[in-house]
Amino acid sequence: MTVEVLTFGCRLNAYESEAIRLRAGEAQLRDTVVVNTCAVTAEAVRQSRQAIRKLKRENPSRRIIVTGCAAQTDPESYAAMAEVDQVLGNAEKLTAQAYADFGAGRAERVRVNDIMSVRETAGQMVDHSDDVFGGRARAFLQVQNGCDHRCTFCVIPYGRGNSRSVPMGAVVEEARRLVEGGFAEIVLTGVDLTSYGADLPGAGTLGQLVSKILKLVPELKRLRLSSIDSIEADPALMRAIAQEERLMPHFHLSAQSGDDMILKRMKRRHARADTIAFCDEVRRLRPDAAFGADLIAGFPTETEAMFQNSIDLVDDAGLTLLHVFPFSPRPGTPAARMPQLPRALVKERAARLREKGARVLAARLDGMAGSRQTVLVEKAGACANQRIGRTPCFVPVSFDGDAQPGTLAPVAITGRQGDQLTGEQLTGVRA
Repeated sequence: MTVEVLTFGCRLNAYESEAIRLRAGEAQLRDTVVVNTCAVTAEAVRQSRQAIRKLKRENPSRRIIVTGCAAQTDPESYAAMAEVDQVLGNAEKLTAQAYADFGAGRAERVRVNDIMSVRETAGQMVDHSDDVFGGRARAFLQVQNGCDHRCTFCVIPYGRGNSRSVPMGAVVEEARRLVEGGFAEIVLTGVDLTSYGADLPGAGTLGQLVSKILKLVPELKRLRLSSIDSIEADPALMRAIAQEERLMPHFHLSAQSGDDMILKRMKRRHARADTIAFCDEVRRLRPDAAFGADLIAGFPTETEAMFQNSIDLVDDAGLTLLHVFPFSPRPGTPAARMPQLPRALVKERAARLREKGARVLAARLDGMAGSRQTVLVEKAGACANQRIGRTPCFVPVSFDGDAQPGTLAPVAITGRQGDQLTGEQLTGVRA
Protein backbone atom coordinates (compact mmCIF):
# COMPACT_ATOMS: atom_id res chain seq x y z
CA MET A 1 0.00 0.00 0.00
CA THR A 2 1.20 3.52 -0.75
CA VAL A 3 -0.58 6.58 0.64
CA GLU A 4 -4.24 6.57 1.58
CA VAL A 5 -6.08 9.81 2.39
CA LEU A 6 -9.18 9.75 4.58
CA THR A 7 -11.23 12.94 4.27
CA PHE A 8 -13.74 14.51 6.63
CA GLY A 9 -15.77 17.67 6.08
CA CYS A 10 -16.21 20.05 3.18
CA ARG A 11 -15.55 20.07 -0.55
CA LEU A 12 -12.46 22.18 0.06
CA ASN A 13 -11.04 19.39 2.20
CA ALA A 14 -11.81 16.92 -0.58
CA TYR A 15 -9.98 19.14 -3.05
CA GLU A 16 -6.98 19.48 -0.78
CA SER A 17 -6.92 15.75 -0.09
CA GLU A 18 -5.97 15.17 -3.70
CA ALA A 19 -3.10 17.63 -3.29
CA ILE A 20 -2.06 15.71 -0.17
CA ARG A 21 -2.12 12.46 -2.12
CA LEU A 22 0.14 13.93 -4.78
CA ARG A 23 2.59 15.56 -2.36
CA ALA A 24 2.85 12.43 -0.21
CA GLY A 25 3.28 10.35 -3.36
CA GLU A 26 6.15 12.58 -4.46
CA ALA A 27 7.82 11.77 -1.14
CA GLN A 28 7.32 8.05 -1.90
CA LEU A 29 5.66 7.36 1.42
CA ARG A 30 4.56 3.77 2.00
CA ASP A 31 2.03 2.22 4.37
CA THR A 32 0.82 5.64 5.47
CA VAL A 33 -2.66 7.09 5.99
CA VAL A 34 -3.24 10.84 6.08
CA VAL A 35 -6.42 11.78 7.96
CA ASN A 36 -7.70 15.17 6.78
CA THR A 37 -9.95 16.30 9.63
CA CYS A 38 -12.86 18.74 10.03
CA ALA A 39 -13.54 20.99 13.04
CA VAL A 40 -16.96 22.40 12.18
CA THR A 41 -18.75 20.28 14.82
CA ALA A 42 -17.83 18.20 17.84
CA GLU A 43 -19.27 15.18 16.01
CA ALA A 44 -16.85 15.65 13.12
CA VAL A 45 -13.94 15.70 15.57
CA ARG A 46 -15.25 12.60 17.35
CA GLN A 47 -15.60 10.72 14.07
CA SER A 48 -12.04 11.53 13.05
CA ARG A 49 -10.62 10.29 16.34
CA GLN A 50 -12.72 7.13 16.10
CA ALA A 51 -11.46 6.53 12.55
CA ILE A 52 -7.84 6.96 13.63
CA ARG A 53 -8.20 4.31 16.32
CA LYS A 54 -9.90 1.94 13.87
CA LEU A 55 -7.16 2.41 11.27
CA LYS A 56 -4.49 1.47 13.77
CA ARG A 57 -6.43 -1.55 15.06
CA GLU A 58 -6.86 -2.87 11.54
CA ASN A 59 -3.19 -2.45 10.67
CA PRO A 60 -0.83 -1.74 13.60
CA SER A 61 2.18 -1.25 11.30
CA ARG A 62 0.50 1.51 9.31
CA ARG A 63 1.72 5.05 10.02
CA ILE A 64 -0.87 7.77 10.56
CA ILE A 65 -0.51 11.50 9.84
CA VAL A 66 -3.32 13.75 11.05
CA THR A 67 -4.00 17.13 9.47
CA GLY A 68 -6.91 19.44 8.59
CA CYS A 69 -8.87 21.99 10.57
CA ALA A 70 -9.24 19.95 13.77
CA ALA A 71 -5.50 19.26 13.79
CA GLN A 72 -4.80 22.95 13.21
CA THR A 73 -7.04 24.16 16.03
CA ASP A 74 -6.25 21.42 18.56
CA PRO A 75 -2.97 19.72 17.62
CA GLU A 76 -2.19 18.65 21.18
CA SER A 77 -5.20 16.35 21.45
CA TYR A 78 -4.18 14.43 18.33
CA ALA A 79 -0.52 14.38 19.31
CA ALA A 80 -1.58 12.76 22.58
CA MET A 81 -3.09 9.81 20.71
CA ALA A 82 -0.75 6.81 20.69
CA GLU A 83 -2.01 5.87 17.22
CA VAL A 84 -0.80 9.13 15.64
CA ASP A 85 2.72 9.43 14.21
CA GLN A 86 2.59 13.09 13.16
CA VAL A 87 0.30 16.13 13.24
CA LEU A 88 0.45 18.62 10.35
CA GLY A 89 -1.16 22.04 10.12
CA ASN A 90 -3.39 23.19 7.26
CA ALA A 91 -0.56 25.06 5.54
CA GLU A 92 2.02 22.34 6.08
CA LYS A 93 -0.20 19.57 4.70
CA LEU A 94 0.11 21.01 1.18
CA THR A 95 3.91 21.04 1.04
CA ALA A 96 5.95 18.18 -0.40
CA GLN A 97 8.73 18.96 2.10
CA ALA A 98 6.57 17.96 5.06
CA TYR A 99 6.06 14.47 3.68
CA ALA A 100 9.66 14.15 2.53
CA ASP A 101 10.85 14.96 6.05
CA PHE A 102 8.39 12.47 7.52
CA GLY A 103 9.56 9.74 5.16
CA ALA A 104 13.19 10.46 5.99
CA GLY A 105 12.51 10.29 9.73
CA ARG A 106 13.55 13.88 10.39
CA ALA A 107 10.11 15.39 11.05
CA GLU A 108 9.00 16.73 14.41
CA ARG A 109 5.90 15.04 15.80
CA VAL A 110 3.85 18.26 15.60
CA ARG A 111 4.36 20.66 12.70
CA VAL A 112 1.60 23.24 13.05
CA ASN A 113 2.45 26.89 12.50
CA ASP A 114 0.42 30.10 12.90
CA ILE A 115 -2.26 29.88 10.20
CA MET A 116 -2.94 33.61 10.55
CA SER A 117 0.51 34.31 9.09
CA VAL A 118 -0.31 32.57 5.80
CA ARG A 119 -0.86 35.10 3.01
CA GLU A 120 -1.19 33.07 -0.19
CA THR A 121 -3.49 30.42 -1.61
CA ALA A 122 -2.18 29.02 -4.87
CA GLY A 123 0.06 26.04 -4.28
CA GLN A 124 -2.54 23.28 -4.32
CA MET A 125 -3.58 23.28 -7.96
CA VAL A 126 -3.72 19.56 -8.72
CA ASP A 127 -4.26 17.06 -11.49
CA HIS A 128 -7.71 15.65 -10.82
CA SER A 129 -8.24 11.91 -11.04
CA ASP A 130 -11.39 9.98 -11.87
CA ASP A 131 -11.78 8.32 -8.48
CA VAL A 132 -11.65 11.63 -6.60
CA PHE A 133 -14.02 13.72 -8.69
CA GLY A 134 -16.43 11.11 -10.01
CA GLY A 135 -15.16 10.66 -13.55
CA ARG A 136 -14.51 13.45 -16.01
CA ALA A 137 -17.78 15.19 -15.27
CA ARG A 138 -17.22 17.62 -12.40
CA ALA A 139 -14.14 19.09 -10.73
CA PHE A 140 -13.76 21.42 -7.78
CA LEU A 141 -11.51 24.44 -8.15
CA GLN A 142 -10.35 26.23 -5.02
CA VAL A 143 -10.21 29.99 -5.55
CA GLN A 144 -10.29 31.22 -1.94
CA ASN A 145 -9.32 30.09 1.55
CA GLY A 146 -9.77 31.41 5.09
CA CYS A 147 -12.27 33.87 6.53
CA ASP A 148 -12.04 37.40 7.93
CA HIS A 149 -15.37 37.16 9.75
CA ARG A 150 -15.76 35.96 13.32
CA CYS A 151 -19.18 34.38 13.71
CA THR A 152 -19.66 33.50 17.35
CA PHE A 153 -20.24 29.78 16.72
CA CYS A 154 -17.43 29.16 14.24
CA VAL A 155 -13.91 27.87 14.82
CA ILE A 156 -13.02 27.57 11.13
CA PRO A 157 -11.14 30.93 10.83
CA TYR A 158 -8.70 29.58 13.42
CA GLY A 159 -8.23 26.47 11.32
CA ARG A 160 -8.05 28.19 7.94
CA GLY A 161 -6.65 31.64 8.69
CA ASN A 162 -7.60 34.97 7.17
CA SER A 163 -9.25 35.29 3.77
CA ARG A 164 -6.93 35.01 0.81
CA SER A 165 -7.64 34.54 -2.88
CA VAL A 166 -6.01 32.83 -5.83
CA PRO A 167 -5.20 35.43 -8.54
CA MET A 168 -7.70 35.50 -11.39
CA GLY A 169 -5.12 34.60 -14.02
CA ALA A 170 -4.15 31.44 -12.16
CA VAL A 171 -7.81 30.46 -11.73
CA VAL A 172 -8.52 30.92 -15.43
CA GLU A 173 -5.47 28.87 -16.39
CA GLU A 174 -6.51 26.07 -14.04
CA ALA A 175 -10.07 26.16 -15.39
CA ARG A 176 -8.72 25.91 -18.93
CA ARG A 177 -6.52 22.97 -17.95
CA LEU A 178 -9.46 21.17 -16.36
CA VAL A 179 -11.60 21.62 -19.47
CA GLU A 180 -8.76 20.40 -21.67
CA GLY A 181 -8.58 17.38 -19.36
CA GLY A 182 -12.18 16.54 -20.17
CA PHE A 183 -14.17 18.03 -17.29
CA ALA A 184 -17.58 19.37 -18.29
CA GLU A 185 -18.37 21.23 -15.07
CA ILE A 186 -16.26 23.21 -12.61
CA VAL A 187 -17.38 24.08 -9.09
CA LEU A 188 -15.71 27.14 -7.59
CA THR A 189 -15.07 26.55 -3.91
CA GLY A 190 -13.63 28.30 -0.87
CA VAL A 191 -14.22 28.88 2.83
CA ASP A 192 -15.90 32.27 2.27
CA LEU A 193 -16.34 32.25 -1.49
CA THR A 194 -18.12 35.59 -1.86
CA SER A 195 -15.21 37.39 -0.17
CA TYR A 196 -13.08 36.45 -3.17
CA GLY A 197 -10.71 39.12 -4.46
CA ALA A 198 -10.76 41.65 -1.61
CA ASP A 199 -7.12 40.89 -0.81
CA LEU A 200 -5.90 41.00 -4.42
CA PRO A 201 -4.51 44.06 -6.23
CA GLY A 202 -7.49 45.90 -7.66
CA ALA A 203 -9.86 44.14 -5.25
CA GLY A 204 -11.67 42.00 -7.78
CA THR A 205 -14.93 40.24 -6.96
CA LEU A 206 -16.43 36.80 -7.32
CA GLY A 207 -18.77 38.09 -10.01
CA GLN A 208 -15.84 39.43 -12.02
CA LEU A 209 -14.06 36.09 -11.67
CA VAL A 210 -17.14 34.19 -12.86
CA SER A 211 -17.49 36.45 -15.91
CA LYS A 212 -13.79 36.16 -16.75
CA ILE A 213 -13.82 32.35 -16.58
CA LEU A 214 -16.89 32.08 -18.80
CA LYS A 215 -15.45 34.55 -21.31
CA LEU A 216 -11.91 33.17 -21.47
CA VAL A 217 -12.80 29.47 -21.27
CA PRO A 218 -15.66 29.23 -23.80
CA GLU A 219 -15.34 25.43 -23.99
CA LEU A 220 -16.48 25.11 -20.35
CA LYS A 221 -20.00 23.71 -20.39
CA ARG A 222 -21.02 24.49 -16.82
CA LEU A 223 -19.77 26.65 -13.97
CA ARG A 224 -21.20 26.21 -10.50
CA LEU A 225 -20.73 27.98 -7.17
CA SER A 226 -20.43 26.22 -3.83
CA SER A 227 -21.81 27.84 -0.66
CA ILE A 228 -22.14 31.63 -0.81
CA ASP A 229 -22.93 34.44 1.63
CA SER A 230 -25.81 36.25 -0.08
CA ILE A 231 -25.13 39.59 1.64
CA GLU A 232 -21.73 39.68 -0.12
CA ALA A 233 -23.08 39.03 -3.63
CA ASP A 234 -21.63 41.80 -5.82
CA PRO A 235 -23.33 43.50 -8.79
CA ALA A 236 -21.17 41.61 -11.30
CA LEU A 237 -22.33 38.33 -9.80
CA MET A 238 -25.97 39.36 -10.08
CA ARG A 239 -25.41 40.29 -13.75
CA ALA A 240 -23.78 36.92 -14.37
CA ILE A 241 -26.75 35.16 -12.76
CA ALA A 242 -29.08 37.03 -15.11
CA GLN A 243 -27.04 36.75 -18.30
CA GLU A 244 -24.79 33.68 -18.18
CA GLU A 245 -26.66 30.47 -18.96
CA ARG A 246 -23.55 28.41 -18.26
CA LEU A 247 -23.58 29.61 -14.63
CA MET A 248 -25.75 26.99 -12.99
CA PRO A 249 -28.91 28.26 -11.24
CA HIS A 250 -28.35 26.51 -7.92
CA PHE A 251 -27.30 28.66 -4.97
CA HIS A 252 -26.45 27.29 -1.54
CA LEU A 253 -26.68 30.02 1.09
CA SER A 254 -24.88 30.37 4.39
CA ALA A 255 -28.12 31.45 6.08
CA GLN A 256 -27.65 29.77 9.52
CA SER A 257 -30.92 31.07 11.02
CA GLY A 258 -34.22 32.67 10.12
CA ASP A 259 -34.46 34.79 13.27
CA ASP A 260 -32.98 38.29 13.49
CA MET A 261 -32.04 38.12 17.17
CA ILE A 262 -30.26 34.80 16.72
CA LEU A 263 -28.48 36.16 13.66
CA LYS A 264 -27.22 39.07 15.75
CA ARG A 265 -26.03 36.71 18.48
CA MET A 266 -24.30 34.67 15.81
CA LYS A 267 -22.64 37.90 14.63
CA ARG A 268 -23.85 37.30 11.11
CA ARG A 269 -23.86 40.18 8.64
CA HIS A 270 -27.36 39.71 7.26
CA ALA A 271 -30.92 39.86 8.52
CA ARG A 272 -33.77 37.49 7.78
CA ALA A 273 -35.19 39.90 5.20
CA ASP A 274 -31.86 39.93 3.33
CA THR A 275 -32.03 36.19 2.65
CA ILE A 276 -35.60 36.47 1.39
CA ALA A 277 -34.78 39.51 -0.76
CA PHE A 278 -31.77 37.78 -2.34
CA CYS A 279 -33.81 34.70 -3.25
CA ASP A 280 -36.62 36.84 -4.64
CA GLU A 281 -34.21 38.88 -6.77
CA VAL A 282 -32.33 35.86 -8.10
CA ARG A 283 -35.63 34.15 -8.89
CA ARG A 284 -36.71 37.28 -10.80
CA LEU A 285 -33.48 37.23 -12.80
CA ARG A 286 -33.41 33.46 -13.20
CA PRO A 287 -36.86 31.88 -12.79
CA ASP A 288 -35.39 28.36 -12.82
CA ALA A 289 -33.17 29.03 -9.79
CA ALA A 290 -33.14 26.71 -6.79
CA PHE A 291 -31.84 27.49 -3.33
CA GLY A 292 -30.27 25.49 -0.57
CA ALA A 293 -29.10 26.71 2.82
CA ASP A 294 -27.06 25.85 5.89
CA LEU A 295 -29.23 26.20 9.00
CA ILE A 296 -28.27 25.72 12.65
CA ALA A 297 -30.90 24.38 15.05
CA GLY A 298 -30.77 24.97 18.79
CA PHE A 299 -28.39 27.93 18.93
CA PRO A 300 -27.93 29.20 22.53
CA THR A 301 -30.92 31.27 23.78
CA GLU A 302 -33.09 30.16 20.85
CA THR A 303 -36.73 30.14 21.89
CA GLU A 304 -39.47 28.12 20.21
CA ALA A 305 -40.65 31.28 18.44
CA MET A 306 -37.13 32.00 17.19
CA PHE A 307 -36.80 28.45 15.92
CA GLN A 308 -40.17 28.74 14.18
CA ASN A 309 -38.75 31.71 12.25
CA SER A 310 -36.14 29.35 10.81
CA ILE A 311 -38.84 26.85 9.88
CA ASP A 312 -40.84 29.64 8.22
CA LEU A 313 -37.78 30.92 6.35
CA VAL A 314 -37.79 27.72 4.30
CA ASP A 315 -41.12 28.71 2.73
CA ASP A 316 -40.61 32.47 2.81
CA ALA A 317 -37.31 32.25 0.90
CA GLY A 318 -38.26 29.21 -1.17
CA LEU A 319 -35.45 26.96 0.10
CA THR A 320 -35.52 23.36 -1.11
CA LEU A 321 -32.23 21.73 -0.10
CA LEU A 322 -31.32 22.12 3.56
CA HIS A 323 -28.08 21.26 5.34
CA VAL A 324 -29.17 21.17 8.98
CA PHE A 325 -26.68 21.28 11.83
CA PRO A 326 -27.64 20.78 15.47
CA PHE A 327 -25.74 23.48 17.35
CA SER A 328 -22.38 22.19 18.56
CA PRO A 329 -20.42 24.35 21.03
CA ARG A 330 -16.83 24.69 19.85
CA PRO A 331 -14.22 25.38 22.55
CA GLY A 332 -12.96 28.95 22.56
CA THR A 333 -15.88 30.44 20.64
CA PRO A 334 -18.22 33.07 22.19
CA ALA A 335 -21.28 30.89 21.53
CA ALA A 336 -19.83 28.15 23.71
CA ARG A 337 -20.05 30.56 26.66
CA MET A 338 -23.68 31.51 26.02
CA PRO A 339 -26.59 29.84 27.88
CA GLN A 340 -26.93 26.42 26.21
CA LEU A 341 -30.14 24.58 25.35
CA PRO A 342 -30.61 20.96 26.51
CA ARG A 343 -29.02 18.60 23.98
CA ALA A 344 -32.25 16.66 23.60
CA LEU A 345 -34.04 19.86 22.57
CA VAL A 346 -31.28 20.76 20.10
CA LYS A 347 -31.54 17.35 18.45
CA GLU A 348 -35.33 17.51 18.40
CA ARG A 349 -35.31 20.88 16.64
CA ALA A 350 -32.73 19.67 14.14
CA ALA A 351 -34.96 16.67 13.38
CA ARG A 352 -37.97 18.93 12.84
CA LEU A 353 -36.00 21.18 10.50
CA ARG A 354 -34.77 18.15 8.53
CA GLU A 355 -38.35 16.89 8.25
CA LYS A 356 -39.36 20.27 6.86
CA GLY A 357 -36.49 20.06 4.39
CA ALA A 358 -37.53 16.58 3.27
CA ARG A 359 -41.08 17.78 2.59
CA VAL A 360 -40.11 20.80 0.50
CA LEU A 361 -37.54 18.79 -1.46
CA ALA A 362 -40.10 16.10 -2.24
CA ALA A 363 -42.58 18.75 -3.38
CA ARG A 364 -40.00 20.34 -5.68
CA LEU A 365 -39.00 17.02 -7.22
CA ASP A 366 -42.64 16.04 -7.73
CA GLY A 367 -43.17 19.37 -9.47
CA MET A 368 -40.38 18.59 -11.95
CA ALA A 369 -42.18 15.54 -13.34
CA GLY A 370 -42.99 16.08 -17.00
CA SER A 371 -40.22 18.64 -17.48
CA ARG A 372 -37.23 18.38 -19.77
CA GLN A 373 -33.83 18.71 -18.10
CA THR A 374 -30.32 18.91 -19.48
CA VAL A 375 -28.42 16.42 -17.35
CA LEU A 376 -24.67 16.24 -16.89
CA VAL A 377 -23.95 12.51 -16.97
CA GLU A 378 -21.65 11.45 -14.13
CA LYS A 379 -21.51 7.66 -14.40
CA ALA A 380 -23.23 4.50 -15.57
CA GLY A 381 -25.82 2.96 -13.30
CA ALA A 382 -26.29 -0.61 -12.14
CA CYS A 383 -28.07 -1.60 -15.34
CA ALA A 384 -26.55 -1.52 -18.81
CA ASN A 385 -28.72 1.33 -20.06
CA GLN A 386 -28.91 3.28 -16.79
CA ARG A 387 -27.12 6.58 -16.32
CA ILE A 388 -26.69 8.84 -13.28
CA GLY A 389 -26.31 12.61 -13.49
CA ARG A 390 -27.51 15.98 -12.22
CA THR A 391 -29.73 18.75 -13.49
CA PRO A 392 -28.61 22.39 -13.65
CA CYS A 393 -30.15 22.81 -10.17
CA PHE A 394 -27.99 19.91 -8.91
CA VAL A 395 -30.85 17.45 -8.49
CA PRO A 396 -29.71 13.84 -9.00
CA VAL A 397 -31.33 11.96 -11.88
CA SER A 398 -31.36 8.27 -12.75
CA PHE A 399 -32.40 7.79 -16.37
CA ASP A 400 -32.47 5.26 -19.17
CA GLY A 401 -30.05 6.15 -21.95
CA ASP A 402 -26.65 5.65 -23.51
CA ALA A 403 -25.01 9.07 -22.99
CA GLN A 404 -21.41 8.89 -21.89
CA PRO A 405 -20.08 10.31 -18.60
CA GLY A 406 -18.98 13.91 -18.98
CA THR A 407 -21.57 14.71 -21.66
CA LEU A 408 -24.83 16.65 -21.48
CA ALA A 409 -27.98 14.69 -22.22
CA PRO A 410 -31.57 15.90 -22.77
CA VAL A 411 -33.78 13.93 -20.38
CA ALA A 412 -37.55 13.75 -20.01
CA ILE A 413 -38.33 13.58 -16.29
CA THR A 414 -40.87 10.86 -15.55
CA GLY A 415 -41.07 10.95 -11.76
CA ARG A 416 -39.29 10.69 -8.44
CA GLN A 417 -37.71 7.86 -6.55
CA GLY A 418 -36.76 8.98 -3.05
CA ASP A 419 -34.50 12.03 -3.26
CA GLN A 420 -33.72 11.66 -6.95
CA LEU A 421 -35.56 12.09 -10.21
CA THR A 422 -36.15 9.39 -12.80
CA GLY A 423 -36.29 9.91 -16.54
CA GLU A 424 -35.60 8.82 -20.09
CA GLN A 425 -33.00 10.21 -22.46
CA LEU A 426 -34.52 12.00 -25.46
CA THR A 427 -33.14 10.82 -28.77
CA GLY A 428 -32.69 13.07 -31.75
CA VAL A 429 -32.75 16.13 -29.49
CA ARG A 430 -29.79 18.38 -28.76
CA ALA A 431 -28.92 19.06 -25.10
